[in-house]
Amino acid sequence: MQTALAQSLLNWYKVHGRDLPWRVKGGAHPNPYVVLVSEIMLQQTTVKTVIPHFKRFMERFPTIQSLAKADINEVYLYWQGLGYYSRARSLYATAQQVLKEYNGQFPLAKEQVLKLKGIGPYTAASFLALAYNQPETVIDGNVIRVICRLYHLTQPVDEIRPLIKEKAMALTDKKSPADYASAIMDLGALICTPKNPQCLLCPWQEYCLSKTASNLEAIPYKTKNKKPSKRANVYLIRNRQGQIFIRQRTEKGLLSGLYEFPWSEEKLFSELPQQDTQKEITHVFTHFKLVLHIYKIKTEQVSKPGQWVAIENLPNYPFSTLMKKVAKYL
Repeated sequence: MQTALAQSLLNWYKVHGRDLPWRVKGGAHPNPYVVLVSEIMLQQTTVKTVIPHFKRFMERFPTIQSLAKADINEVYLYWQGLGYYSRARSLYATAQQVLKEYNGQFPLAKEQVLKLKGIGPYTAASFLALAYNQPETVIDGNVIRVICRLYHLTQPVDEIRPLIKEKAMALTDKKSPADYASAIMDLGALICTPKNPQCLLCPWQEYCLSKTASNLEAIPYKTKNKKPSKRANVYLIRNRQGQIFIRQRTEKGLLSGLYEFPWSEEKLFSELPQQDTQKEITHVFTHFKLVLHIYKIKTEQVSKPGQWVAIENLPNYPFSTLMKKVAKYL
């Protein structure tokens, strides 16, 4: 049955698989760098969002050498809109590592790939399957949904991850792992969707144990945790010339290395007259929701590190999506 499942999926993929700018059909991609960039971008980000950013990024950094030798601030600039800038730092560090330690050629051994910055088990498996046609099993959200529905696994996902992996590995086609990895992800993205799955179009419909289940859309079952909220203040500081004060974030963490308007959960600049705009910006991160209350300040001197920038020059600096929302208020 497993061979039949794999073959029917591959046949479906040949006709219905998505055409994506980082994908080829019929085996491994000839350029592992393309696969790496796309896989890092697709972490926590949808295909639809990634496509235009991927094209723009690859036009500027077409090779691993061009990326490794670039300035990190320019890398941030071309990453804008994707969020999770730690991924950009990891990709940049990996490019330099591959150039220095492997003479620009990506390693083939999984244990070596896992030592590259920002690459965990999922990305390593996907990279090796898509770039080198190695028989690795790729398990993302789409694959989890497909496997759980195929075998009617209704327990909470966190409790049955080993079982999901076991069944996914058993199905993985060993002769065409690159195409199979893309195929099963496409099956989840196009057919076995979270809502309104197209069961009549599914190549696995005759094998699926959930196709007539009343709770089909509830599979896979995931426990939901409400995201906590945090509040903070952000300060738009201008001088007489109309310039705005910005700073580069030096702390480690999600937004490290990016530019921003000064903000903090604590009150800042209490020595300066402040105008409360009564405006707030809300941004949802992976694990929490942040609400920024906007204050305006007019001054010629700021006691904290940073720089004055003409408002029209702000697009030349890499800002997070959060700070772009604040900038719109300007």
